[in-house]
Amino acid sequence: MSPADSSREENVYMAKLAEQAERYEEMVEFMEKVAKTVDVEELTVEERNLLSVAYKNVIGARRASWRIISSIEQKEESRGNEDHVAIIKEYRGKIESELSKICDGILSLLESHLIPSASSAESKVFYLKMKGDYHRYLAEFKTGAERKEAAESTLLAYKSAQDIAVAELAPTHPIRLGLALNFSVFYYEILNSPDRACNLAKQAFDEAISELDTLGEESYKDSTLIMQLLRDNLTLWTSDITHPHLKISGVVKTAQDLVAVVLITYLSIQDEAGDEIKEASKRGESGDGQQPQQ
Repeated sequence: MSPADSSREENVYMAKLAEQAERYEEMVEFMEKVAKTVDVEELTVEERNLLSVAYKNVIGARRASWRIISSIEQKEESRGNEDHVAIIKEYRGKIESELSKICDGILSLLESHLIPSASSAESKVFYLKMKGDYHRYLAEFKTGAERKEAAESTLLAYKSAQDIAVAELAPTHPIRLGLALNFSVFYYEILNSPDRACNLAKQAFDEAISELDTLGEESYKDSTLIMQLLRDNLTLWTSDITHPHLKISGVVKTAQDLVAVVLITYLSIQDEAGDEIKEASKRGESGDGQQPQQ
């Protein structure tokens, strides 16, 4: 093992330790070192997911803080507490600076190392989706021209990822489904376009349902989880959307309903497959699919 390989392996192990200790800033540092040592060769699936988890936790804490502070700011404004509002605005600005720094960090890494080194369709979609996600996080709090720029960058990244995903990945692939989930949230929350959001989410859900025979054991849990999140958003965004091909209960309302539909469809499609499906459902195993980010 070369010194570079040893260092890479050690940083991956340290990132795992940091994750267990919930020290996500350090987890980011370790995985950035791994990413920057990769020139031609791309990250492994495990390394890719560790990097994503690290940044998701670091950014997630700040996004939650920003939402709480913004809500308090609105309440104080409605009460006319100008002194409190001024204090809150300054504090919110501090959180926004942290958000910007985190987003700029991962976006720079994506542009300089991760996207150029991606060779498989899965990796390309993963990183382009990630690029869209972090531009979207910027668009959540930026204003004016900066918000417009962040939104445009989000749209470009998601569309690029979508083009590859539709051409290369199965409709049931968790990364393709995760992209559809986040892209639809972008339409709804950032572009204020509920029609586009619902159309995109429903199309992704319908296509996944219609091709359940492509759903492998390794991604079963990840895919069905994201399908349920798509369904939950559709329920939230519309009064009642029915699926034209689901005849069991008219509407898939819960995760249990979705799993039942998946299993029943699976069994009907592969009725001649003997005990293979039964064994898969008993194990209920999950693969390395990336969990959705919102």
